[in-house]
Amino acid sequence: MGLVNSLTPGERRGRPAPPPADVAAAATEGLRVGYPEHRPATEAEAAELVEVALRLRAVFAAVAAGDLDTAALRINALLVETDARPMLQRHDGEPWHLHFHGLGGAMAGDWAASCATGLALVLGSEFADRLGVCTAPHCDRVYVDVSRNGTRRFCSTPCQNRVKTAAFRARSKSL
Repeated sequence: MGLVNSLTPGERRGRPAPPPADVAAAATEGLRVGYPEHRPATEAEAAELVEVALRLRAVFAAVAAGDLDTAALRINALLVETDARPMLQRHDGEPWHLHFHGLGGAMAGDWAASCATGLALVLGSEFADRLGVCTAPHCDRVYVDVSRNGTRRFCSTPCQNRVKTAAFRARSKSL
């Protein structure tokens, strides 16, 4: 999600979100959403991550449009291309944990495999509706709804507040 929102153009919180000027910095920012200590991405890695992010965005868009078949086909393509497979690994002083790629892979391929596997687990369960694209006007950032009741519709609190404020002002004008 962090990579998709950091690396893909569109709209963010009511403003245009052009492609990042410094792709390596944006990729590093996206990687650090989930892994704050992640090493900086190189320019070449960042360019590959942009392609992965665009493909992942298409999965979120398909789910948001109610087209689970297209979302599943896109995820399956990434799983096959990246040869995603579960593997327990221990590194960097961490305990054993699950990865979905083999040793020695390229950063973008490893991230594509891990993200595709995660999305496949969500899409293949009763939680497929937890993947979304912000419903606020002029925002197309993606999110994964991890709330208890599963009713999230916005990528962030600022987008939710923008919509609520606009609704309040519209009601106030009609009085």
